[in-house]
Amino acid sequence: MDVLIEEADIRRRVAEIGRRITGDYQGRKPHVVGVLKGAAIFHADLVRELKLPITADFLTVSSYGSSRKQVGPVRLAKDLDGAITGMDVILVEDVIDTGNTAALLLERLWERQPASLRLCALLSKRSCHQSTVEAHYVGFEISDSFVVGYGLDYNQMYRNLPYIGTI
Repeated sequence: MDVLIEEADIRRRVAEIGRRITGDYQGRKPHVVGVLKGAAIFHADLVRELKLPITADFLTVSSYGSSRKQVGPVRLAKDLDGAITGMDVILVEDVIDTGNTAALLLERLWERQPASLRLCALLSKRSCHQSTVEAHYVGFEISDSFVVGYGLDYNQMYRNLPYIGTI
């Protein structure tokens, strides 16, 4: 395994994103939605950096199975627990690869009439984007590598690594 992004760099960048979101949402109470399972650790660390009152929820999508590449259509496996109408929503993703999953989720969330909707991603593989989706907050731009660690997995393994590596 090669380390791509060190633990200290992740912590520093998550804190920076937290400060930006805190500044952008002063006087508001964002609803921070994490995409399980990959974004769970990033979501947890990020919400701890927010110096605002927040609410949180999760949804789960599936498209990879045990493969390294997307294998079929994106499937919503767990929906939000509550309504988001009129709320300021921040969707927290682990990685924007093709952008197709994020685009689909944003489209479905907009249908629920939030007051605002922004995308926050730990990683973006801009060279792989097939969609025009743009994240408002991005931790790191990376090349087209299969990455694991800090919540990201291969066949449900490696999520517990404190850094991001390539295998």
